[in-house]
Amino acid sequence: MNPSLPPAISPRPSACPGLWRIVAARDGGICRIKLPGGVLLADQADAVAAAAERFAGGVIEATNRANLQIRGIGAQHRELIEHLLAAGLGPREAAGDDVRNVMLSPLAGLDPLMLVDTQPLAAQILQMLESTPRLHQLSAKFAVQLDGGEGLAMLEHPHDLWLSAVELDGERWLAFGLAGCPSRALGAVPVQAGLALTRAVLERFLDLASPEQSRMRQLLETCPAEHFIAGLALEIRRDAVVLGWQRSATRTGWLGRLTQRQGLALGIAPPLGRLTPAMLRGVARIARQAGDGQLRLSPWQSAVLTNIDPAQIDAAQAELNALGLLCDAAQPLARLTACTGSSGCAKAQADTKSDALTLASGLPAGALASVHLSGCSRSCAAAHVAPATLLARAPGRYDLYLRDARLPGFGALRASDLTLKEAGAMLDLPTEHLDD
Repeated sequence: MNPSLPPAISPRPSACPGLWRIVAARDGGICRIKLPGGVLLADQADAVAAAAERFAGGVIEATNRANLQIRGIGAQHRELIEHLLAAGLGPREAAGDDVRNVMLSPLAGLDPLMLVDTQPLAAQILQMLESTPRLHQLSAKFAVQLDGGEGLAMLEHPHDLWLSAVELDGERWLAFGLAGCPSRALGAVPVQAGLALTRAVLERFLDLASPEQSRMRQLLETCPAEHFIAGLALEIRRDAVVLGWQRSATRTGWLGRLTQRQGLALGIAPPLGRLTPAMLRGVARIARQAGDGQLRLSPWQSAVLTNIDPAQIDAAQAELNALGLLCDAAQPLARLTACTGSSGCAKAQADTKSDALTLASGLPAGALASVHLSGCSRSCAAAHVAPATLLARAPGRYDLYLRDARLPGFGALRASDLTLKEAGAMLDLPTEHLDD
């Protein structure tokens, strides 16, 4: 271990886990590894697997922000952190870790529908966030999304700032918005001004926000978006064409065979977002043998193996299935998400992970759209409201909500105090009834 390694604690108070901040939970400590652009190299995957075995209980989770976290960590915090840093999985300065919240498509640079490769801009933004002391004042949850116009794109997770590629007058621009998802824009800048725009937005936020306003949506409650934009020292295009633009909602699937501009990719998902060390090592091995050695994490708690050799894709998919990975969106478990539940969280009212497995076992393939099981009303494991939410009220008992844009929170209450069997009967519907 490096004797100069600082104490294994971030200098900033927060309940949000990070690499340098291991947060206590019922099942032990949680360490969140923020991956640049969601990219995890095969050797780094092996390092995470080893860390989960040596310093924790062997539970690895894919998050809905395209990161990884290790659960059940024991007393060896410093040793765990040094192990992950040695694998290149975080900055050597603790203050620069929290703010590395930049989300891309898992097919950034490869998606056949993309207008802009967002990877170079993402690298510039991450470098700026890590190396600019003033930006370390941002909340550990403050997040930026770069959307290159890909078909495989998360368009439902809200971000404090989003930038989305658009073609205007035969040229590529970046439309942008605040406190939401790629949709209608507040303005646009040339692609080459993306870094300057991001810096200007982050610095203006810090100029205007009170200590209680840690997120953009909170600032906009007292500061109109028009006033915010007017103070940006940039030339911003805000004509009718830009303000009338809206991001297409067309989306490709994220599991199974995926088309790249050249070649194929393979989307996989660990059941309910959880990996064992053996599963992660197996995925890394297949990424080396059949692909380019990358695992790209996604906001669907899944991953994409890129540049897969077409001659090896059938064998790769069979091996991944044998490891317990999901490769088909029709499988019920591929459409279920669940928070940690009472086995790992003191606030949860039910063992949601176990209940989700039970629920999936009684559902036919293709019977439902996305359903989230939440152990309490905080819904920590879901970045946006699912088409259907089962909210725990007691062990094995749930209230069923269906998403309704006209209603706050989870949506419309459909039924109360359901057993898992009763919930399964109500969820055994054609997907158009639970459309996401």
